[in-house]
This record gives sequence, C-alpha cells and structure tokens, in this order.
Amino acid sequence: MNTAHYQDRVWADEAVRRINAENNRSADTHLYAVPLPEHWGVQLYLKDESTHRTGSLKHRLARSLFLFGLVNGWIREGTTIVEASSGSTAVSEAYFAQLLGLPFIAVMTRTTSPEKIALIEQFGGSCHLVDHASEVYEAAAELAARTGGHYMDQFTYAERATDWRGNNNIAESIFDQLAQEEHPIPHWVVVGAGTGGTSATIGRYLRYHRHATGLAVVDPENSAFYPGWRDNRPDGGIPANGGTAPGGTAPGGTAPGGTAAGLPSRIEGIGRPRMEPSFVPAVIDHMIQVPDAASVAAMRHLREHAGLHAGPSTGTNLWGVWQLIAGMIAEEWRGSIVTLMCDAGDRYAGNYYNPEWLDAHGLDPEPHEATLREFFKTGVWPA
Repeated sequence: MNTAHYQDRVWADEAVRRINAENNRSADTHLYAVPLPEHWGVQLYLKDESTHRTGSLKHRLARSLFLFGLVNGWIREGTTIVEASSGSTAVSEAYFAQLLGLPFIAVMTRTTSPEKIALIEQFGGSCHLVDHASEVYEAAAELAARTGGHYMDQFTYAERATDWRGNNNIAESIFDQLAQEEHPIPHWVVVGAGTGGTSATIGRYLRYHRHATGLAVVDPENSAFYPGWRDNRPDGGIPANGGTAPGGTAPGGTAPGGTAAGLPSRIEGIGRPRMEPSFVPAVIDHMIQVPDAASVAAMRHLREHAGLHAGPSTGTNLWGVWQLIAGMIAEEWRGSIVTLMCDAGDRYAGNYYNPEWLDAHGLDPEPHEATLREFFKTGVWPA
C-alpha cells in the first residue's frame, strides 16, 4: 500500500468512526399513538423523525450516503460535498460534512424555505440556488466537477445506501417499537416519495421479513412518481411536449386529475419532475395522489387534533392515511397503520403556515379541512 493510499485509508477509517460514534450517541425517534375513535377499531402510529439532530427523516439518509461514499472511496480528506436537494437532505448532509471537516454546497430551488437555508448555513454549508427543480441535477454535477468534489446524488443512491434487511434502518425501528402493541404487524405503512429511498427500504424490508403489511406511497401534484407507477412508465408519464399526463388514481385515491409537465412540486421535500433512479415501483402496493391544499389541511389538522406541529409532507402522508383508515372501517378490518412525521412545522412558518403565502400560491386548505371534520364525525370518506 503506497503512502497516499495509506493516508486516505487512515482518514476514511476515522471518518467512519466519527459517523458511527454520532449514531451511537443518538436515541431512536418516538413512535406516537395518535388518538382515534375507539369504535373505529384502528390504531394510528406516527414516527416522529423531526427529533433527529438535524430535524428530519433525512438525517438517516445523509448518514447512509456519507458511509456509502466513504466505503466506496469517493469521499476523501478535503473533498467538497455537493448535493441536489429540496432542503432537508441538504441540512442533514451539511451537518455530517461539518462533522468530518468537509466543505458542503447544496443546490436547490429559490423556493426553498428561508428556515432551511439558514439551517444549512448554520452547519457550515453554502447554498447554490436555481430557478427550477429540473436544473438541480446538472448544476450539482457541474459544481462537483469544477471543485473536484463529490456529487452525493441522493436521487440515485438513496435506495442502495441503506441496508434494507435491517441494521437499524427505519423499517426495523418501526417494527421493534410496535412489538408490544395490540396490532404489532401494521395493515399499512404510508410514506411519501422524495428520492424513493424510504419506500424502497421499507418495501424491501416488508418482503424480506414476510410481513403481511401493505406499502402505500403518497405523492403530491405535479410529481412524476404517481403517474409513472400507475401507467408503468419509467419516464413518469410526463409528456415531453409540455402537455398534461393522463389523470386518474389507484383505487381509493384522490387526484387533481393529472400531472402537468415541467411544474415543480409545491410540497417541499417530496414530489419530483422525473422518476428518480432510487424509486422502486415494484415494491409499492398502492399509491395515492394528494392535492397540495389537502396536504396543508392535514398538516394543520394534525396540530389541532394531536398537538403535533409538522411540515407539509407529513400532511401528504396523513391525507393518504385517512383514506386508508376509512377503507378499513368500511370493511370492518381491525388493525394498525404507521406513517412518518418527516420534519417539524417550525421550518415552514414563513410559507405553509402563513395565510398570505398560501393565498399567493393558490392553496386553499379550508375545503379539505371540512372533509377531515366530516370524516372524523362519520368515519366515512366522501366519494
């Protein structure tokens, strides 16, 4: 082993030790039981990923991506880390880059919340802003090439950087925490699609351990994941000519009626303009397309109903959850459902919790809040 190679190995060994030590100091995230009418016969559990050090579900992904880059020899001492991110992944990666003494640049759209940008900078990172979500990939790759750095590329590597068999992944954590509950094997696990990595990890884990649990994935408006899954189209079903993809939903879902090409998702952290490489459609049992205003309504309803202050992607999860629970009630199925609280609402004070911002972006949650109020009175989801 030559001297330079030896020095690289010594630095990488220490970097892996630091990341594993950080993980060893971290407790697991809470799994809350959300109160529901007892006669429904359904238990809902919400795994609060906002309690990670960097405040979101993406803390797990960032840790895995750094370890993946280190063991593959892609990340060395002094390497500039570059990521294309809608916000939360960049916050978490900035934290781990700082832990290892590495420079970090996040490429994101100008619509990213100021609160997330401030967190990235707080952890020593810098932000490179672009106008459209579709520009982040090329801009990140160019920045990495120009700086001699490493483009983390969460959208490609999220599904392979995490061990889906277990090894302290989120699926294993959920099932360990459910072990003493009335229904320890949930009827559904419900997650959103951002990179596709979380759904890929959970879907594979369910199959590997032969759990009789369905995986439902929710997707916001203007995202390629839902139409791509529905129509079995790897291009996401988004026409290249800028038209509108076919509408419709999977059974039990609701949709705004199609996916417009080229429009960015208005729900920060989930929804993509293309089918990302980390999205694995075959492990998904059901998808539901969620109107953006409904995500905001469900986010606000959670705070009123359970006192939990969450971000908009958690609202997307819950809009799908309530529909699935309504289906279980109608079929008289008793059991449990698990979903994720992806991050906390304080990151979105200036936008999703701001009535003026909602008005400016054409988001009116009130009709959807009325739907939720009626659902909690009757246990029936409107046709």
